[in-house]
Amino acid sequence: MGAEYAVRLCHITKIYPGTARRVNDRIDLELKQAEILCLAGENGAGKTTLMKILCGVEQPTGGEIFIRGNRVTISSPLAANRLGIGMVYQHFMLFPELTVAQNVVMGIEPRRWGIFYDHRKALDQVNAFIDAHYFAIRGDARVKDLTVGQKQQVEIIKLLYRNVDILILDEPTAVLTRQETVSLFTTLRALRSAGKSIILITHKLPEIGELSDRVAVMRRGVLAGVRETAGIDVKTLSRMMIGEDGEDMPAGGETVPAAVSAPGDEEVLRFDNVTVRRRGQKQLLLDHLSFTVHRGEILGFAGVGGNGLGVLEALLGGFLPLNSGTIRHRGRDISRLRIRDLRREGLAYVPADRLRVGAAPGATVEENLILNRRREFAPRFFFDKKALRGFTRELIRRFNIAGGGDQALGTLSGGNIQKVILAREIDQFRDYIVFSEPAWGLDIMAGDAVYREIRKLRDLGAAVLLISTNLEEILSLADRIIVLYRGSAAAELRDTANIPDIREKIGAYMLGGTA
Repeated sequence: MGAEYAVRLCHITKIYPGTARRVNDRIDLELKQAEILCLAGENGAGKTTLMKILCGVEQPTGGEIFIRGNRVTISSPLAANRLGIGMVYQHFMLFPELTVAQNVVMGIEPRRWGIFYDHRKALDQVNAFIDAHYFAIRGDARVKDLTVGQKQQVEIIKLLYRNVDILILDEPTAVLTRQETVSLFTTLRALRSAGKSIILITHKLPEIGELSDRVAVMRRGVLAGVRETAGIDVKTLSRMMIGEDGEDMPAGGETVPAAVSAPGDEEVLRFDNVTVRRRGQKQLLLDHLSFTVHRGEILGFAGVGGNGLGVLEALLGGFLPLNSGTIRHRGRDISRLRIRDLRREGLAYVPADRLRVGAAPGATVEENLILNRRREFAPRFFFDKKALRGFTRELIRRFNIAGGGDQALGTLSGGNIQKVILAREIDQFRDYIVFSEPAWGLDIMAGDAVYREIRKLRDLGAAVLLISTNLEEILSLADRIIVLYRGSAAAELRDTANIPDIREKIGAYMLGGTA
């Protein structure tokens, strides 16, 4: 086993107890020293499970792992760290109330006289480390005040601080702006030049060509192939990922915009001078925000992280109170309704953070699909099991969910968990629906299916509020676009298909400029 390989996986197999399905089926894969390897494939293909095995989170049913030529057993994430392996997950594992330095040194804190935590030494060490690697944050910043891209930097710094030289990143650009993505790619290239070996799990075909040296494609638990990135085309990758020609797939995996429908005159939701202020601070999170959304319309909200998109989502979902202004649904003031009452009022809601906000991982897929409508299937306290099974099977089929109704939601892949939440909310829609980062973590085919469902809702008369940091997503779906900057509407754009240089104009508004 040559040491030119940082990692060599031999015949790795994973079968979960109680199932016959091979999540990983005799996978042979190598990661070279100082290379960036992209690991691609549809949701449920087994990518994340394979990487969790490499990181000690999961244990293989069979196979061998070699690190730098030595056969190893990786029994835990701590054992993986000791071998120089670390993973940055889609959902960051940070303590928001603590500083960057405190998060970075947690578990290996410098001590004074071997007893007391040395705050000053920790801060100095982390700042020196940040400067040496050209990261754009400071050690004394609170994590809760950082953008998504900056939080991701903290996760990478945590690993590098622990001398990790084999880095795995799971969908790292899922909620990053283009500017943050460019910054991340610059960091990853610099780490490769410094001798680090990197595995990037991604669904985004353009990223594969832009960043990686090689690409490995998984399909339904097996390795479909490994190719040099130079010269490979989108059609070949698509065929490897889905087993079909993918003739109707747009170049680069982007969704082709559908014809924009004419929204109705019927006003569904109105914001009037809505202001949200963080407790104890003068800074406004939303600054006198006003807009309306109509029946049969998709209203898109674009912006850089930290400029109000997350606050708007929390406010619409009922998780955050406003300080002033009013929110009206069909003329009725709903500004201070509780979540349950908003649901009764007609809200359907697909959050960006599916696991923490939109799902019960310990419950079954079936239970998650009927969270908001249990009474429909148990009108007399006893479930109509035949109706429930039929309802569940239909949604699993319609949304191509890889899992059974009696399977615990937490055992599904991240993308399939998202499909369950999307299926539940889209199916229960009555009047208006909020989507936040709807295709986050989904593969190309699943993302396009979600976009079709969103357009279908619009065409059925839904008032759709689309919150997204993915500009291509916004441009392909929205009938109108509001750009948020520092909590206020920097611009409102209509008929975007006919606006020259629309991406550059929106980018300028996102950064507080004018177009």
